[in-house]
Amino acid sequence: MTEASFPAPAKLNLMLRVVGRRPDGYHLIQSVIRFIDHGDAITVRVRPDGVVARVNDVPGIAPAEDLTVRAARLLQRATGTALGADLTVEKRLPAGGGLGGGSSDAATALLALNHLWKTGLSRAELLDLALPLGADVPVFVFGENALVEGIGERLTPLVLEDAWYVVLTPPVAVATARIFADNRLKRDSKPITIHAFSAGLAGNDLEPVVCREFPEVARHLAWLAESGPAWVTGSGGCVFAAFASEGAARAVRAAAPGDMRGFVARGLARHPLRELAQ
Repeated sequence: MTEASFPAPAKLNLMLRVVGRRPDGYHLIQSVIRFIDHGDAITVRVRPDGVVARVNDVPGIAPAEDLTVRAARLLQRATGTALGADLTVEKRLPAGGGLGGGSSDAATALLALNHLWKTGLSRAELLDLALPLGADVPVFVFGENALVEGIGERLTPLVLEDAWYVVLTPPVAVATARIFADNRLKRDSKPITIHAFSAGLAGNDLEPVVCREFPEVARHLAWLAESGPAWVTGSGGCVFAAFASEGAARAVRAAAPGDMRGFVARGLARHPLRELAQ
């Protein structure tokens, strides 16, 4: 049987603005998403019997709730394939960290299985399947660093400068719904036109709420900000700062207090599975 492993890279929100709210309660955003060379990995073993199963334990995530499994079954239903898959999800990204781990896993499952099952969906068709799985899933299927707008469905590719990042991972899991439900959240940022990203556009409307609710995030952010501009990614709780060189990033990471965990990663020009769909 065919078996292969596929990367599911993390993302950073270099900018995140909440620009409104639809009548159905969904928030409208503008965000600049960057992929980095650190993330989860999904191993797929194709099965002929149509069964889709996660074959390893992932603490805190039941198989039926795993976005990787849900994505595989959604693709299966949409295409009518008789094939199935055993899925091994190697988690390196913390849950509730704002790094897009579950969304990236789901997108990798869609891209990898569409390729291995030879179901032949185009990228546009995969994007249609991606959005119901979660607002961050489409950008991973899109495969380009991008300006993300609406509820995650409007994607414009962006060329971003090379950069290295220090990412700190406080020991908290932030529920996105909790942050968006907070009455103190700023929801009226003015939409802006972005043709290219610059440091002057950086910022995160969710950050003040996250830092009030999670003091550990605020502490990690304050320490990292001593080395330069630093931000919460997504709805938290991970924080990051950009550096021009690997050496500079590693020096800052090495200087972090012993109780602060994290990693150094390089910004990617595009998703590593970009060529799996057209």
